[in-house]
Amino acid sequence: MVTQDKVAPWWRGAVLYQVYPRSYQDDNGDGIGDLTGITRRLDHIAALGCDGIWLSPFFRSPMADMGYDVSDYTDVDPMFGTLEDFDALMARATELGLKIIIDQVLNHSSDRHPWFRESRSSRDNPKADWYIWADPLPDGSPPNNWPAVFGGPAWTWDGTRRQYYMHSFLADQPDLNYRNPKVVEAVLDSMAFWLDRGVAGFRIDACNHMSKDDKLRNNPAQPFKDAARPFNHYDWQQQIYSKSRPENLDLLRRMRALADRYDDILLVGEIGDAERAIELMGQYTSGNDKLHMAYSFDMLSSVYTPEHFRKVIEGFWTGAPEGYPLWSMSNHDVVRHVTRWAAKDAGGDALARQAISLLTAFEGALCLYQGEELGQEQTDLDYEELTDPMGLRFWPADKGRDGCRTPMVWEASLPNAGFGEGMPWLPVKPAQAARAVDLQAGKSSSVLEFYRAVIAHRKATPALASGRMKITQAENPVLRFTRGDGAEAVDCIYNLSTGTQYLPCPDGARFLGPSQSASITEGRLTLGPNGWAHLVTGA
Repeated sequence: MVTQDKVAPWWRGAVLYQVYPRSYQDDNGDGIGDLTGITRRLDHIAALGCDGIWLSPFFRSPMADMGYDVSDYTDVDPMFGTLEDFDALMARATELGLKIIIDQVLNHSSDRHPWFRESRSSRDNPKADWYIWADPLPDGSPPNNWPAVFGGPAWTWDGTRRQYYMHSFLADQPDLNYRNPKVVEAVLDSMAFWLDRGVAGFRIDACNHMSKDDKLRNNPAQPFKDAARPFNHYDWQQQIYSKSRPENLDLLRRMRALADRYDDILLVGEIGDAERAIELMGQYTSGNDKLHMAYSFDMLSSVYTPEHFRKVIEGFWTGAPEGYPLWSMSNHDVVRHVTRWAAKDAGGDALARQAISLLTAFEGALCLYQGEELGQEQTDLDYEELTDPMGLRFWPADKGRDGCRTPMVWEASLPNAGFGEGMPWLPVKPAQAARAVDLQAGKSSSVLEFYRAVIAHRKATPALASGRMKITQAENPVLRFTRGDGAEAVDCIYNLSTGTQYLPCPDGARFLGPSQSASITEGRLTLGPNGWAHLVTGA
């Protein structure tokens, strides 16, 4: 692990908050969230105790994948507002002490981007090789067996060029060709545009997808231990040629060199690779010349056990000793964690409280996803209500990502629970409205006030804010670790079950900060369902 600098960068140990612009606040009444709405609600994020915001895409886009198909990297889509609205958001965030990092969707653009329109027009135009084009096999079929994440082949035929173009996701999202230096320069220029506008960093979407095998070799099959097969045929292959290529490292170095020209900029990468996530996080954050932080989907899974958390955390520090982790439990791509882990909930929002206590006790930075501070559950949607291409394609095996993207709820008595007066792009249902901010604010028993309390506890406790984390032995279903050393050390003990657990308690131990279903009697610590405690023995 890298020793912290005397003056730590702003993101080390930071609490980030992900804003999904379409669903945060609709101020103009068109049913879609906007930048002015986000600006108006920034006080909520500051009051949580957050240090920064990760702002999901707001760029010009035809919205085939809800903004992750960018048609102009240096402008705001009119549905979200204007560049002036973005500048006003930045100014208000600065007043509140909040940093802003923004998504960069750089693996691919929209097929409506001027770059792609020119590229597909002929085989000899100036941007002909700005994307990944390949001739068909002799029988006219795609050049290899690569599948797209969203289903179907990763290749789409273009009748003008009489070639296939490659897309890791939708056919509307052609992959850029980073073997072309002009593409690299153009992308870096677009990043500099936002750095000059004052952003504090970038979240690099699908950052391990950006380079592909130059020979376009077929991926091998994924060996399965039993007869079960994933519903998505993408997971039937080992994606060794279509993503996670070593050339990604050179591209990340170029991005880091750009970031280092500015003051205290954060680069955090999304690692989408189930087989090699920890290995890649180590590669992508080593050497102080690539990403500052990386995160995987390991804590976004359905597993809520001590073994899993130990494996992920110890795996990171072993596999990425020079890196720094960003932990999160929910985001815009996965089922909300209180729903994923519902079987481990003792009731009464006990799991929601335990999960955020765990997250704020881990060493590293952490990221909250809008609405989780309300204990928000996954919204149950009908097929007719879906907009997500994943859900539309794979229903009912997978209902897609819309259920975690429904609008933020602010005032329960207002239309659409305060999200906006127009018909929202996704429905606000009674179960979600019942968790509105105004129903929880100021109530000590609410999930919202608990989030505020544990974040404040983390910031006020040096061991939790910056101390080393050491996992200690404990029998399942208990997860136990310490933060910090010596007299400041904090013993963090969690019962990840709905039963009651009894543990020996050190002499002189006492509770520090919030706890749940915990008591000490005659040298024994009792942890009830979803119970936990932070113990200290020093003065």
